[in-house]
Amino acid sequence: MKRKQWIMLSSVIIAAAAILIAFFILKGGRETGREAGLGSNTPASADPMTDMPGMNMESTPQEGETSEEAPVVEIPEDMQHLVGVKTAPAAIMEMKRTIRLTGRIGYDEKNISTVNAKVEGWIERLYADYEGRYLKKGEPVIDIYSPDLLAAQQELISLLASKAPAGKTQTGSMIASDWERLGDAARKRLKLWDISDSQIREIERTGRPVKDITLSSPVSGYVVKRYAARGMKVSAGEPLLDIVNLSRVWAIAEVSEPDIELVRVGMPVRITVTGLPGRVFDSKIDYVYPTMSAETRSLEVRTSLPNPDDILKPQMYATVVITADLGRRLTVPEDAVIDTGERQIVYVDRGEGNFEPRVVTAGLRSDGMREIISGLTAGERVASSALFLIDSEAQLKGVVPASGPSAPQEKAPEHAGHQH
Repeated sequence: MKRKQWIMLSSVIIAAAAILIAFFILKGGRETGREAGLGSNTPASADPMTDMPGMNMESTPQEGETSEEAPVVEIPEDMQHLVGVKTAPAAIMEMKRTIRLTGRIGYDEKNISTVNAKVEGWIERLYADYEGRYLKKGEPVIDIYSPDLLAAQQELISLLASKAPAGKTQTGSMIASDWERLGDAARKRLKLWDISDSQIREIERTGRPVKDITLSSPVSGYVVKRYAARGMKVSAGEPLLDIVNLSRVWAIAEVSEPDIELVRVGMPVRITVTGLPGRVFDSKIDYVYPTMSAETRSLEVRTSLPNPDDILKPQMYATVVITADLGRRLTVPEDAVIDTGERQIVYVDRGEGNFEPRVVTAGLRSDGMREIISGLTAGERVASSALFLIDSEAQLKGVVPASGPSAPQEKAPEHAGHQH
């Protein structure tokens, strides 16, 4: 048994030795042939790596040369059709921004009037005894009893009842003139206390003071605030009623902080009101308020609307639509831009299924388009759909986005955001 094992082991050793001898003989012959240039019909290669399939000397940068090829991710055309990849060109076009704002109908504050007492007294009668009542200009509002008014009336009556001295002498003429001036001063004092000319003439005609003086509405409108009540004592200057004329109203809308610079005085607006379906009101921005709301981070803008039939009611909800003309700008479809929060990326179509990830600076959005401030030039095509799949493939292959060239932009019209 041991003899058979020794015979087998000897055979294995002899075979291994024969293989090693043959390998060294063949290697020595190949090197000799290369040195002599014999034994081959093809030229000898200076680098053994050129004998390996797939290697191309022309694609290898030489010493001192740098490769400027942008990183790309390859998506074969059949795969593009399968996943729905589409491309679109970057183009300079007229860009408009439609801004939809929420708003409300409010009073035209220039049409608000206040009825107040200019003397101290007590309210004997209140004609406008509820808020919302409509008053015509000159219609009685409040009857006030005032001791000061009563004394002023009595002074005028006394002056009229007393006969002035005859003006035949120079002294008599001077006294008569002073008497007349006293009467005029008494009438003027009553007028300053909102006593009408007709009331003063009635006092002079009857020769009797009027216990209660009637205050009238200075304008035609609705009572929107009532401060007075019957029997209440009022002081000089104290407001009694607020009256507003609704022949014109304001529409006040709130502009979010990113859109503030697009809004300016004079821009046309279209207004729709929830309570009046089908009605559209055209107007222009009258005023841009100078301060923002700390709670909503928005800025109010105002427009004025005619309201002849009082169909627009204060505090109605309104939608205000503003169209801002942004001028000519370089744009791509909005879906072509991947916004990571730190940067914006597009995938530029380089042809033959290659897409280059590129960092760009994106600007405003409008009607499905996105402004490109820098990173692209007009005419370059970018992937506009299936970006998630392309981006995933790029990340799997470790393709890093590159910064693109700065694109010259046509200057857009300036918008003054705070013109008044």
